[in-house]
Order: sequence, then C-alpha cells, then structure tokens
Amino acid sequence: MGDSFPFLFVLLRAEGKFCKKIKKNKNNFLNINNMAKKDPTDLTVEEKLKTLYQLQTTLSSIDEKRALRGELPLEVQDLEDEIAGLATRIENIDREIDQFDRALSQKHAEIMDAQASVERYQAQLETVSNNREYDTLSKEIEFQELEIQLCNKKIREGEQKIREKQADLDHALAQKQDRERGLVEKRAELDGIMEETREEEENLKEKAAELEKKIEPRLLASFKRIRKGARNGLGIVYVQRDACGGCFNKIPPQRQLDIKMHKKIIPCEYCGRILIDPELAGVKIDNPVAEEKPKRKRTIRKKKSEDAE
Repeated sequence: MGDSFPFLFVLLRAEGKFCKKIKKNKNNFLNINNMAKKDPTDLTVEEKLKTLYQLQTTLSSIDEKRALRGELPLEVQDLEDEIAGLATRIENIDREIDQFDRALSQKHAEIMDAQASVERYQAQLETVSNNREYDTLSKEIEFQELEIQLCNKKIREGEQKIREKQADLDHALAQKQDRERGLVEKRAELDGIMEETREEEENLKEKAAELEKKIEPRLLASFKRIRKGARNGLGIVYVQRDACGGCFNKIPPQRQLDIKMHKKIIPCEYCGRILIDPELAGVKIDNPVAEEKPKRKRTIRKKKSEDAE
C-alpha cells in the first residue's frame, strides 16, 4: 500500500500537466479566431493607412483598365439614346399619318353624303309647286356643293401633309438604320477591348471588395467621397518633395512629422486628400543629390616690395 502513493502522485501530476496543455491550446485557438474576425475599428492607424493605400492602388488599376476603352462606352450610350429617340419619332410619325388617313376617309364619306343630298334635292326640284320651295332647294344644293369643294380642299391638304410625313418617316428610318449599323460596330469594338481586360478587372474588383471589408465604414465613406471629388480619382496620396502628392501644395514641417509618426489620419489642408508617409506606402523616393559647388581658389596677393628695383 505504501508503494502505491508515489505512483498515484506521478499520475496526478502528469494529468495536471496534460490539462494545462489542453487549456493552453484552447486559448491559442481562441486567439487565432479572434485575430481572423478582427473588427475594422480595432486596426491601428498604420494598418488603416496601409489598407487604404492598397485600396487606392487597386482602384487606380481598375480606372486604368476602364481608360483603355476611351470614349467608346459614351459613344455606345449616345447611339443607343439616339436610336431610342428615332424609334419614338417614327412611332409619332406613323400615328400622325394614321390620323391623316382617318381624316381623309371621313372627308370622302362627307363628300359621298353631300353628293347624295345634291341628287335628292335635284330630284325634288322637279316636283316643287312654288318659288319658295324652289329657292330653298337651290340654296341647299349650292350649300352641299360648297361642302364638297371644302372637303376636296381638305383632302388635298391632308394628302400633302401625308406626303411630307412619309418623307420624314423615310428619312428617320434611314437614319435609324445607319445608327444601328454604327452601334453594332462600336459594340463589337468595345466588347473586344473588354474581353482582353475582363478577367483582370474582375480580379481587381474582388480584391477591392476584400480590402473594403477591412476598413471601417465611416473612413471608407470619407475616402470614397474624397476620391469622387478628385479629378484623378486619388483619395490618399504620399508626400512628395515636402508637398501633397495630389495638389502639390507645400506641407509644413510639423505636419510632415505628424504624418511620419502614424498616430492619426491627417488630410491635406488644401485638397482634403488623406496623406501617407512614402515609406509606409512602400514607395522609394530618390532624394536629389545637391551638386557640389566648385571650390574657389584662394589667390595670394604678392606684397609689393618696398624697395623698387
């Protein structure tokens, strides 16, 4: 019995070490998960600036890919809008021609009614019994003949309008066909350019989306607002020759020191772009070597001898 106590002691001690090791591994696993799910607000200022500059570089690359397309997207959009406008115009002209056709049909019907009335009144003239009835029927016949003349005039005017509208319709149809041919060519050219850069652009977009997740929403919104207002699309720039890399205005020495400290996010006082230290951005700037001024030779003046030779 006395020999079993050391064995139990060793067993309990080993069990305690094993439990401590399991606990330590568990804590390490939890720390790894916490690091993986790190909140963007927990990033240091230096990490935020690095992530912002990486995002800016990625977005600039996307802009370069889109710049290869040139004015083609705008030209395609203009052609599509013009074709849509021509289609609307053609529909309106067709509607107007249809309205004129209906008006002409109505005038032809009115002429037939007037001619029937004239024939009826002329037949009644043969059976009149006094002058009053004769004068009344004569006036009705004269009125119907004037109605026929007026309707014929309206028909001639309507036919002239239809011819003009038909000419406009033919011109609009020809113009639409021409624009459609141009649109097919421009789209083919644009698709060819996009096919070359589509895969690379999609990869850049995915990278930008991943970087945006690492940035807190408030800072990201400010960055996008600055970038949208800038001509060159730069929301964050590094310091170049003691000046802002966006607007090239001079930065005071104390402000440059604050930028190098990476303690807070500092915008440019003039253009509002976020400033970053070139070393943090991974940019190497060659300092211009000052040219050495040639040394002036010291000339020794000879003393004039007191005694003249």
